[in-house]
Amino acid sequence: MKAATKSGLRLNYKRTFLIGFAFFGILLLWQVYDSWCPTFLTDIFARRMYSLSSAQLKAGDPDKILNVQWIVGIIMACDNLAALILLPIFGSLSDKTKTPIGKRMPYILVGTAVSAVAFPFIPLFFHNNSVAGMVIMMAVVLMFMMMYRNPAVALMPDITPKPLRAKANGIINIMGYLGGAFATVLGIFLKLSDYINVEDSARKVWIIETPFLIASLLMVISAFVLYKTIKENKIAEEMKEELELGEQLAAIENPVDDDAPMTKANRRMLLAILGAEFLWFMADNAIGTYIGNYVIYYLNSVSSSTMLLTIIGGVASVAGFATAGSIADRIGRKWTISCGLGITVAALLLMCFVAPSAKITGANGEHAFPAALFAVWAIKGFGMALVHNCSFPMVVELCSNKKIGKFTGFYYAASMSAQTITPILLGLMFRITLAWRALPVYAVILFVLSFVVFTALVKNIKARKAENLHGLEALEGD
Repeated sequence: MKAATKSGLRLNYKRTFLIGFAFFGILLLWQVYDSWCPTFLTDIFARRMYSLSSAQLKAGDPDKILNVQWIVGIIMACDNLAALILLPIFGSLSDKTKTPIGKRMPYILVGTAVSAVAFPFIPLFFHNNSVAGMVIMMAVVLMFMMMYRNPAVALMPDITPKPLRAKANGIINIMGYLGGAFATVLGIFLKLSDYINVEDSARKVWIIETPFLIASLLMVISAFVLYKTIKENKIAEEMKEELELGEQLAAIENPVDDDAPMTKANRRMLLAILGAEFLWFMADNAIGTYIGNYVIYYLNSVSSSTMLLTIIGGVASVAGFATAGSIADRIGRKWTISCGLGITVAALLLMCFVAPSAKITGANGEHAFPAALFAVWAIKGFGMALVHNCSFPMVVELCSNKKIGKFTGFYYAASMSAQTITPILLGLMFRITLAWRALPVYAVILFVLSFVVFTALVKNIKARKAENLHGLEALEGD
């Protein structure tokens, strides 16, 4: 990589793409986890509470399914509560770690290894009707993914100058969505509804086991690619001059000084970003946690429809991530995020008016999937890509390279605390209202609050211009 010039900074696209393999593994695992585990929990608790088979539950009173959502919410929230505690710890630890392979890589490798081994046991315990075994494996996976996640995400800003992080984050997120796409395609062919909607004796374990096994394998491969191509210590030394120039060009109100307390202006900015982030994750995680159950139990459609939604949303998200950095260069990160939140609100307002189809198309009596939801997911995917692309760089803009892990912990503390509360709160709302329509209404309210907080309290500070390499020059090796 060439040194920084007086005219600006250069983003190494090849290296950023390779760092993206870390996020590839993260979203790959979480896509499988979020798409399958809430339905596993719903099915196993409803069957135990009402002494009915899954097929009988679906054919019977739908209120029985809604009545167990609060239990599902508590278990999903316990996972997030553990993450809330562990993410800042691993972030701070990795900031202080020094090894021959770097400060982040040891956590990435250990976290990947243990998570990959434990992950396939979740569906295996579910298949054998063991609630305790399933929940314990979920906890093990979560704990070691937290060891992986914070250091893996911190790796990009470690070796990317501040003004270039929005564009770099777009590349990282595109790689992550490619990881999620692997899991989504599997869900189309290995339909969870084909497993859930049959009598217990007819269930085939390979339908639910295969996505977890493939996710584990791809996680290991992605971590291996990262380890072989990204030499943390060497790159950090080569990037020293550019990182120092990036500090001078940062989009912050006051310069960062590690030897002095955080300034009031920077602290206000940090708290405002984290507060708005908390609210938008409350909304977005509610949709992500319950959309599988919403499709199967409210729309009465096949589970592969959820996977098609994910693909459509993912394609739109890739478009958003590819353009968010350029949009932020023109109008600033604040207004890019505000536009993303506004677009997402518009999409979910449409979802509020979506109803189950009367047309029956599936072999097990499933109804046609409402086409309007595809439009909702495309619009929402693009909007949230603008939000996620710019929000993390805004947080780590407020610290030096010595504290990136710690500030990454702040970012995830806000998101995980939201994801701890929202499954329980929405589960209780389902229990009170006995209405699946509560899902989009709940999300719209929280997204609107997030928009108000972010737009009113966050300042739009644009970074000074920095040059980027283009074309073949951008793909030069290290």
